[in-house]
Amino acid sequence: MLERLRSLADRWPWLAVALAVQQRFSEVNGGSLAAAVTLSAFLALFPLVLVAIAIAGLFASNTSDLSGEVIDLLGLSRSDTAAEALTTALATAERSRRAASVIGLVGLVWSALGLVGALEYAYDSVWQVTGRGLKDKVFALAWVAGAAVLFVSSFAVTAVLNFLPAFVTPLNLLVGLGLNIGLFWWTSKVLCNRDVGWRPLLPGAVLAGVGLEVLKVVGSIVVPRAVASSSALYGSIGVVFAILAWLLFFGRLVVYSAALNVVLWERRHGTVSVALAAPRLPGAAAPVTATRAGSVPPS
Repeated sequence: MLERLRSLADRWPWLAVALAVQQRFSEVNGGSLAAAVTLSAFLALFPLVLVAIAIAGLFASNTSDLSGEVIDLLGLSRSDTAAEALTTALATAERSRRAASVIGLVGLVWSALGLVGALEYAYDSVWQVTGRGLKDKVFALAWVAGAAVLFVSSFAVTAVLNFLPAFVTPLNLLVGLGLNIGLFWWTSKVLCNRDVGWRPLLPGAVLAGVGLEVLKVVGSIVVPRAVASSSALYGSIGVVFAILAWLLFFGRLVVYSAALNVVLWERRHGTVSVALAAPRLPGAAAPVTATRAGSVPPS
């Protein structure tokens, strides 16, 4: 099948690029990089949930059945263990929203920097460059500030569009897509330790932006069903399984978008060869090739 696809790639240039991106993804251990992004994003959810609970607690006193609305939105059964835990959490939030907001904000900043660190490592690994050391923390804070501006702009534009007539509803999708592309464009520019300008990073940003919009649409349909079925089978831990599955696709999307930019850059500007130090193994011939990840095949 792979050989057949390669033969078709001679006629379809886009297929040749897709195969090259897949090969690069494998060479740089893209699955492991995506898993690191997934784990960091999942850990960042905990302080985010604390902030959300504090906000929910603020509105819970003014809403008769906020927990019921959230449970219905997630597709849970009100008799599930996860639904009962959610109801208890919202009730607790109403009593302790101030403490939850303070702890959540501090934890959110800390975990956000961890997520940014995972993104930096993923982008640097795909581009095969080293990190900046302590300077990465400065760039991480710059990224957080820029991302915050994009998120606030997204909420503001969405709020304005909600007051417009129904026929402009498709603008929500276009605005969301544009903000997704802008976010990934900003991310790939700021977090990676290389300077190739803005334009070469646009194809990967478009791929990631479109992919994220697809994930959001699919997630709004599939995730509630997955949460409901997983919760019925495994209880509260089933919700974790459904969220992790969505985040895993997100992590792979990040790595694939970076690999696309690298492949297109090398097609235009070429590559360089560098010497690689590797352990000398007893009885093995000197290696003559290595992978993009710096590994040498056994002799």
